[in-house]
Amino acid sequence: MAVKQRRPNKPEHQEVYESPEALRERLSQGEAFLEKNRKWVFLLGGLIALAVAGVFIYNYWQDRQNQKAQEEMFRAVFYFENENWDRALNGDGNYPGFLEIIDNYGRTDAGNLASFYTGVIYLKQGEFQQALEHLDDFSSDDILVQARAYALQGDAHMELQQFDQAGKQYDKAANYESNRFFTPVYLEKAAVAYEQAGNNGAALERYTRIIDNYYGANEYENARKQKARLEAMASK
Repeated sequence: MAVKQRRPNKPEHQEVYESPEALRERLSQGEAFLEKNRKWVFLLGGLIALAVAGVFIYNYWQDRQNQKAQEEMFRAVFYFENENWDRALNGDGNYPGFLEIIDNYGRTDAGNLASFYTGVIYLKQGEFQQALEHLDDFSSDDILVQARAYALQGDAHMELQQFDQAGKQYDKAANYESNRFFTPVYLEKAAVAYEQAGNNGAALERYTRIIDNYYGANEYENARKQKARLEAMASK
């Protein structure tokens, strides 16, 4: 009987060492490259260092600016809370109002918040176009405040009788991180706006959404009534 010879086991891995001569050659090539391109290598390194330093300095400056804006804005907020709209906007001679905060610190978080306050004040004063401009400049990661800003823009469009635009802003408010407390309110506002715009179908859709998703909300019963009314009108 022929016996098969077993092949010797191969090692699981085989280490490959680079010869000293090859390693020296690689190092020599690298040194030659650096020597030849020394100017550009140092220039690139300097530019990277400047960019990193610039970002650090800008962030530090931005934080300082925001702190200063907050310190200067507290009096305007006080006037706003007490409904002294003129002083809140224009200051009292000792402390700046929101408009000056926006001019001086518009890129800071405090300046951004000043745009919100200013938009609200203009809305209360009947300056609806100016209200829209300032509210449009505002943005926030706070889900309630940002949704409120969209809804206030809807209010301004309603006052300007721009009903379709109002409906779209109320939709943005309703769809921005929907919740059971405020979303039904914004949907009802959107329904009213769309009906004013002559788009009863869109109004019906908003009332239906309240009925389907927000049972128990204050707007629920009114949504049922308005939906029945619109459906009756459509069937005539």
